[in-house]
Amino acid sequence: MVKPLAFSKDDHARVNASIRAAEATTRGEIFAVFTRASDSYVFASSFFALVLTFAAALVSAVLATVADISVSGLTLQLTELGFALFLLLALRLSVPLRMLFVPAWLKAERAHRTALAQFMAHDLQATENRTGILIFVSEAEHHAEVIADAGINAKVPQADWDALVAVLVAAAKADRLADGYVEAIAKAGEILARHFPAEGRNPNEIPDRLVEL
Repeated sequence: MVKPLAFSKDDHARVNASIRAAEATTRGEIFAVFTRASDSYVFASSFFALVLTFAAALVSAVLATVADISVSGLTLQLTELGFALFLLLALRLSVPLRMLFVPAWLKAERAHRTALAQFMAHDLQATENRTGILIFVSEAEHHAEVIADAGINAKVPQADWDALVAVLVAAAKADRLADGYVEAIAKAGEILARHFPAEGRNPNEIPDRLVEL
């Protein structure tokens, strides 16, 4: 069983300190969010699991007919119903099992939607120079993402943020996500300092912290 990712008080302190250090060199604003999952996926996993169950039952019925194996319709229906009910109960109780029945595209879409919602909820789109970025990880979907505001996107190529995502993904796989955040934040600070150096007035517009949902 995979151990859930976790952050200690010291981890939070290190990540928060890394944000403050990075922002000391730039007019950019960095915010970090971690969530266990971007959706419960109860409905989605149940839907796809039932589709697969009934598809398998249909294939079994066809194979039984081809092989001339006698199976009554009632027996087949009761077997299907029993397995479907068992599967639905198992999906309710087990998040890892649930995630097996959710398509990758849906997990990516839900995680991205949550990241966008967090970007807006923490006013990263409202900084004076449009220089806010969100460093986001959603554990259940194995999803990491960097969302940057318009002022940054006009100057920073996506490849730079993809490199930060690679750092987060590698750290999560090694069960050292706090270290990954610290490294990604430091790299983000370097990128922002090149394009938006701290010159003159440099207010701290966004709290310097990691938020766990």
